[in-house]
Formats: sequence, structure tokens, C-alpha cells
Amino acid sequence: MFTGIITDVGRIEAVEHRGDLRARIGTGYDTGRIDIGASIACDGVCLTVVALGAGWFDVDISAETLSKTNLSGWAEGRRVNLERALRVGDELGGHIVSGHIDGLAEVVSLRDEGDSTRVTLRAPQALARFIAPKGSVALNGTSLTVNEVEGCDFGINFIPHTKSVTTWGDVAMGDMVNLEIDTLARYVARLAEAG
Repeated sequence: MFTGIITDVGRIEAVEHRGDLRARIGTGYDTGRIDIGASIACDGVCLTVVALGAGWFDVDISAETLSKTNLSGWAEGRRVNLERALRVGDELGGHIVSGHIDGLAEVVSLRDEGDSTRVTLRAPQALARFIAPKGSVALNGTSLTVNEVEGCDFGINFIPHTKSVTTWGDVAMGDMVNLEIDTLARYVARLAEAG
């Protein structure tokens, strides 16, 4: 489990197609304190550390994960949001995030509002019903509050701090971002369906 509070911005150092995709991610984390088999959310996707060294760790990404996320676009030099797994006693500063991506949302509008940036994204229709104003979503692993919803489109406001400590300062029109809907929203919808 994760919180959606990004604690490092890593950089893709290498990608290699084997049976799966192997990616090496440069990090500021103290890799001496990471175990093989540890879970790290990389752009919101829960991935398993399979190798590591000073300042880097490797992950294997299956074809299934590549088909459901934006990780198929990873290339050397790309910056990625990172978060270590939540430990008992850690502060829950964002919301409960599983690292299991529900789908991709497309950036359809960007506009500056003061020092902040208002981003409108379009969710897949099957997921739009789980997104509510003032509710939470995780986008590329970042816990965010939804401002408004209109059909499949929803708005997020990125303050300067978020843009500086995550990859959201690099956002561009047409970007496809990993979307994880709020776990509570999923269960509330399921209970409502059950009657």
C-alpha cells in the first residue's frame, strides 16, 4: 500500500526487452535500505525490486502491466514519480493507494491560474463514475483532489510545490497518465449496485 505522496523523482537509466521489460531507475533513495522483493510505486504502478546497486534499482514489467499503463512509453532519461511502500506507523498524508492502475487518463486541457496549473483529464467512460468532485484520485502515483467533474472529464489543480517535487511540472497536452481511482469510491459503488 502507498499514500500517493511522492518521495523521490527517479530517472530511467536503461530499458531492456527480455521476456518482460526490465527497467533500471536511478534514485535518491538509500538503496542500502531497500530489499530485493520490495515494492516501489513507479509512476503509480506497484513494481517489485529485482536488483539494485548504489543509486539505482531494477524492476521487471510484464506485458499485462505494459498493456494497462503508460510504462510502455518509458525511455532512457524519462523522469518518474517514486514512492516506497507504506510502513505501519507512517503518516498517511494522501489517501490509500494500491499501486494497481485502473486505466489511462488523457490530458485534454492545461491553463495557468496564478502560480498553479489547472489540468483537465479525460477518464475512460467505465471509470468516470468513480470520480467525484472533492474526491481523491492517484495520477502517475500522486494523490490528488478532484476539483470538478463533467462527464468523463475532471479537473485537477497543481500548486507550485507539487509541480516542483513530482513530474507534474512537465505535464503536456495529450499525455496519457496512470489513473487509480479511490478504493473507497470503488467499494461504495459496488455496495450501491448490490442494493
